[in-house]
Amino acid sequence: MVLCTGRPLNAVLDYVDQLDLHEAADYTITFNGGLVLRNRDQQVLFQHGMSKPQLSALYQFAKQQQLPLDVLNFSQVYPVTDLVKSIYQQTLRATIKFVPTAWGQLPQQTYAKAIIATQPQQLDAVVARLSNELRHDYHIMRSQPKILEFLPPKVDKVYGLGALLSYFGWDFSNLLAFGDAENDAGMLRQAKIGVAMGNATPEIKQLADEETATNDQDGVALFLEKFMKR
Repeated sequence: MVLCTGRPLNAVLDYVDQLDLHEAADYTITFNGGLVLRNRDQQVLFQHGMSKPQLSALYQFAKQQQLPLDVLNFSQVYPVTDLVKSIYQQTLRATIKFVPTAWGQLPQQTYAKAIIATQPQQLDAVVARLSNELRHDYHIMRSQPKILEFLPPKVDKVYGLGALLSYFGWDFSNLLAFGDAENDAGMLRQAKIGVAMGNATPEIKQLADEETATNDQDGVALFLEKFMKR
């Protein structure tokens, strides 16, 4: 089984343990496809990120628009302290280290993604103001009503899943996927069978091949039980 999520790795490890996903065929794809690893030994199979200079245009945009910005490497989060205070830590609600840092002190290293986290109405306005240059420089997606993500160009869940499928010598005809949000769209389109959760957005339900019950109603388990009997 593969967990495929936009969340940072440290924010999903508890779920890996709860589901006991430590067998040879259990993998996790995090950062919306930017990191792929094998659960049982944490071996990294694929990783792709951005340098600090590649994030400079986004920092300038956040500064000009008086917006918050959180920058994530593959193990922790850097809320940029010379910008507006972010709500990402409260919104994420996960066990991951936050290290408040001014932009000038941000280390020169590889970063997985950056986040603008603010109230949904304000984020609607942010999306409307994104320039063509920003849309070209980053793969931009809204993973939650309060969270707008900026990833390396072309990186999404399809990117990470493609890397994992290739590792096994498979392709997307071997994939059954479940999703409920905007950042699941590409994955559901590419999968042999894309299944929308009952709590999915209307757009996700429209593009999916099938639909199941909500997360709270054990939608994944219910679908798999029926699927195995076909």
